[in-house]
Amino acid sequence: GIMSYGTDAQASLMDDGMSTAFSETARPTIRDVARIAGVSIKTVSRVINDQQYVSADKRERVRQVMTEIGFKPSHAARALAGHKSHQIALICDNPNPWYVYEIQFGVRERCARDKIRMIAQPYDRASPTLFDDIVALLDQANPDGLVLAPPACDDTRVLDELTRRGTPFVRLQPGLRIDEGPAALIDNERAAFDMTTHLLGLGHRRIGFIVGDRSYAASGQRLAGYIGALGEQAVEIDLDLIRQGQFDVASGEAAADALLSLSQPPTAIFASSDDMAAGVLAAAHRRGVRVPGALSVAGFDDGPTATIVWPALTTVRQPVRALAEAATDLLLSPAQGEGPQRRLLAHEVVPRASSAPPTG
Repeated sequence: GIMSYGTDAQASLMDDGMSTAFSETARPTIRDVARIAGVSIKTVSRVINDQQYVSADKRERVRQVMTEIGFKPSHAARALAGHKSHQIALICDNPNPWYVYEIQFGVRERCARDKIRMIAQPYDRASPTLFDDIVALLDQANPDGLVLAPPACDDTRVLDELTRRGTPFVRLQPGLRIDEGPAALIDNERAAFDMTTHLLGLGHRRIGFIVGDRSYAASGQRLAGYIGALGEQAVEIDLDLIRQGQFDVASGEAAADALLSLSQPPTAIFASSDDMAAGVLAAAHRRGVRVPGALSVAGFDDGPTATIVWPALTTVRQPVRALAEAATDLLLSPAQGEGPQRRLLAHEVVPRASSAPPTG
């Protein structure tokens, strides 16, 4: 067993108080082992997982250091025995609690079938310690794999680190380096194209568009779909009609105020999330602009917001829970085929009371 290594060394260390240096702060990590043993993290991980390509003396040194500094013997021992941790980590960030809940529910539902535990790690993309937090999660919880929701799924540092460690991961709605790792997604560009085409079909020609948060690839994809639909029907693209939002109610309201203040305001506004569309409704109601009489409004998501607001929102339904479940399934039962596995799920345009043909 692992505890038999370096016990003499450990005893001698006890005397000069070195072994307590770690216990008062964080638990020792694989990085500490690598630093003290003077080897790479990769080498330590090979020793822990009993893989080849490590010389006998390096292996001995690493095991000795692990014992000396009390590096998570339970994890190390389990890894040495080749057992898994039977837990996967979900890295998720979104200003919309419904979206986060649906993703967690989908992941948990699929995990439950295999008696796997889900650990959720909130991802604050503004946090300066974001990358270190994810590395610490990998070191401490030792998950068998990760589900990366946007925008973590497009964080190149995270992708590079997981690839370097050989940790399995799956991505929800990736936008960059699309072919890296398995993924579950909807066609965001096509979905926005379909909604814009729906509004054009009602007779609208001046259609405002509110772009989502820049750090999400889906935001650019949805903007591309809006532009593509206008282009296909030879409707001129007016940059005044495109405004930046943040996927939240307040930014939708601010963007709608700007759009409705134009000398030629739009007859329809397509916001690329339901929360932003709720903000559009608030701005319209405050200004006495009738919906859908004077202004049609459309959103994207089809979460609870869509039917709580008045009038109920015409929106794009994206199957968030099913996407999360499909992603987790790809992680837990990877197919043995060539190339990355992809699951493309269907979206749907759901017309409700907030849209109608333009009047006048």
